[in-house]
Amino acid sequence: MDSGLVGAGKQLLHVDVYIDEHQPSRGILALLSRLRPNWKAQDIQMKTFTEGITNQLIGCYVGSLLEPGCVLVRLYGKMTELYILHAHRCGPEIYCSFQNGICYEFVRGTVLDDKLLRQPSIYRLIAAEMGKIHSIQPKSGRPVEPVLWTKMSHFLKLVQSSVSSSPAGQCSADLQKLPSFKTLSQEMESLKRHLSQIDSPTVLCHNDLLTKNIIYNEKEGMVKFIDYEYADYNYQAFDIGNHFNEFAGVNDVNYNLYPSWELQRDWLTAYLESYKHSTGREVTVTEAEVTQLYIQVCKFSLASNFLWGLWAILQSRFSSIDFDFQRYATARLNYYFEKKEEYFGLAVN
Repeated sequence: MDSGLVGAGKQLLHVDVYIDEHQPSRGILALLSRLRPNWKAQDIQMKTFTEGITNQLIGCYVGSLLEPGCVLVRLYGKMTELYILHAHRCGPEIYCSFQNGICYEFVRGTVLDDKLLRQPSIYRLIAAEMGKIHSIQPKSGRPVEPVLWTKMSHFLKLVQSSVSSSPAGQCSADLQKLPSFKTLSQEMESLKRHLSQIDSPTVLCHNDLLTKNIIYNEKEGMVKFIDYEYADYNYQAFDIGNHFNEFAGVNDVNYNLYPSWELQRDWLTAYLESYKHSTGREVTVTEAEVTQLYIQVCKFSLASNFLWGLWAILQSRFSSIDFDFQRYATARLNYYFEKKEEYFGLAVN
């Protein structure tokens, strides 16, 4: 057992254990014998949250999953951004790393639902937490590139290869309601031209802040974000616009539920107060600042819909999960095309 560095001057425990993804129990027990030496092996229970060679998450506990001390074991989880968040006392506590993954805290509380998401006392907490995370500066101090265009280009190339490798009849049947690859490629270039001219800061983003990734602890009056699989440096307005899109839901996407101007104004005010405070600036927020951020968020919400539309096209082709990804892709992309002209027309000061 040795130590590795996380953050400035902070030590992170490293356990020299490898966990076989096909038969993880043995390796996990070896890991827990060091991390939780007071736990008896016969009392340890394991709950698999996600399965897959590249993304296994297993909860380990004695007694109840909700009792203190539960350990989440993530295999093949580099999750570099989680280390950064840990160093700044954001996100879940990291217990240790091991040869092919990390162990971290199981965050207790209530997983948000659509109703809780709209409660002012709760969405202000979400806005403040996002502002705090967005204030975290890159460790190197050097400028970083937003991940948006790299990720979008990657998804688009995968869509192209999936279309070209499919039998013509099957491909047209699966994707007949969706835009052609040529149209998608043109739209991405259009988005990139327009949004690259907007001065939205590049900050540390969650990039996937839907309701199930937000835990509300009513007793402590706080929220924590979980599942940082997509966390990376990205445009500030993208992370916010991406979250606002999630108000429309996942299983049955309904953009009538997209937050109103009044809700967005209140949310953005709470966000800017937190962001300014966390970056050591004057906390006073003006109406002009709120309006400018609102316009930027509208524009980047288009990129969010487009990105997840591409992702859903890929999922519809390859995922074994029982979910109508094609319907989801259609909803996301239809709303993108519906709002594009309106949002492109908004003037940023």
